[in-house]
Amino acid sequence: MPPDLPSDFPRCYGLSPHRENRLGRNGDCAIALDYPPFQVVSRYHAVIQAFPAVRGRSRVVWQLRDLDSANGTYLNGDRLGESHWLVPGDRLQLGSTGPCFRFELGSGDPEGDRPPQSSPTPVSALTLSQLFPLLSTDSDFFHKAWLVPGSITVAMVVSLFAAFGNPLIFNRLLGLYLSLAGYYLFIYRLCGHRKPWWVLLLTAGTMALILQSPLTPWSLWLFREVLPGALPVAGDGLSRGQQFGRLFVGTGLLEEGLKALPVLLCWAMGRVLPDPWRQRVGLWEPLDGILLGAAAAGGFSLVETLGQYVPQVMAHMTLTAGTEAGELAGLQLLIPRLLGAIAGHMAYSGYFGYFMGLSVLRSRYQWLILGVGYGSAALLHALWNWAGLGSLVWLTVAGLLSYGVLMAAILKGRSLSPTRSQNFATGLYSAGKSGDKPAQKP
Repeated sequence: MPPDLPSDFPRCYGLSPHRENRLGRNGDCAIALDYPPFQVVSRYHAVIQAFPAVRGRSRVVWQLRDLDSANGTYLNGDRLGESHWLVPGDRLQLGSTGPCFRFELGSGDPEGDRPPQSSPTPVSALTLSQLFPLLSTDSDFFHKAWLVPGSITVAMVVSLFAAFGNPLIFNRLLGLYLSLAGYYLFIYRLCGHRKPWWVLLLTAGTMALILQSPLTPWSLWLFREVLPGALPVAGDGLSRGQQFGRLFVGTGLLEEGLKALPVLLCWAMGRVLPDPWRQRVGLWEPLDGILLGAAAAGGFSLVETLGQYVPQVMAHMTLTAGTEAGELAGLQLLIPRLLGAIAGHMAYSGYFGYFMGLSVLRSRYQWLILGVGYGSAALLHALWNWAGLGSLVWLTVAGLLSYGVLMAAILKGRSLSPTRSQNFATGLYSAGKSGDKPAQKP
């Protein structure tokens, strides 16, 4: 048992055959696991339910079902897809690094039947909540039904209809939605780490303010005029190696350095704010760094795309082919640039953020870690721009590489996270009486 769990932590749980037995961190779960080591466990993670056996109603069989948890439910080492019938000796785990349990029948219970071959009828009778599901949703309605993302989507659709005919507002609304959707689906949920949304939005907003501040032209002067980072242009006679070197300095080091500033600001604020604000705002581990770095990159992508690239393309096409062609060209550029941010700006900065968070955990080697992270992020950034000077094949390879290293950083960050469970075995599920003798840890 881990030292930060109470000494009276249950070693054996009883299951009711008359209702669903939910497992999770919420207080109303039949098996509540609201303990600091079990952050990998969702509020409502999984459920075990009894069903009548085929050969009579005197005996029951038990079924395990995942409740769309963020980190999954594992049965005997395999991630659970559909619901599964339990047999004595089955090992259950909530998340790949979460608490482990063993399913057993109590000494006073019948041996039980094998799982039925046909779908059984639940033990409980028909209820009003089964006829009107909305009556029994409680907190699941907000947590599991994706109500907030769905509501944002509905509001955005209505806003886009209202903005029809105004390309400036339409592009800004669509760009904001694409950035939020990409960040939420491909980064935030994969991290499985709580960071308040207002902190992430403020991080993106801070990045947008930095791009509008005098710091940006000063940085451009330093990296592209003082340092050898002038961007290559057609006909300059540079070799491919020289082009890459200039892009490494003039885009990689420059832009990744700028995008790191909001993350460093969160790190500094986390050391002066009182609890609990210091934990919510600060940079304490790699997952914090990934979320904050990717959020800053989202703000960077929005400003760069909507404030620079899209207007330039629209203006050029309007002069050569008319207003409608210009608006269409701007929209065609907007969508791939912002969707591609998950393999572009968000990937580079999220990867650098991993190293920034790692430097907090391994402070003895912080300068080595930060140097490797800064150089790696700048290298990936330059590789994307350099590949864009060639063929679409190389551009695809560069994008896949960037996305791959970000996913690797997220997985490693999850394993290093001090706020996630470290695979503690905490007890067993039992269908017998609470007085049954506890079994040994699996």
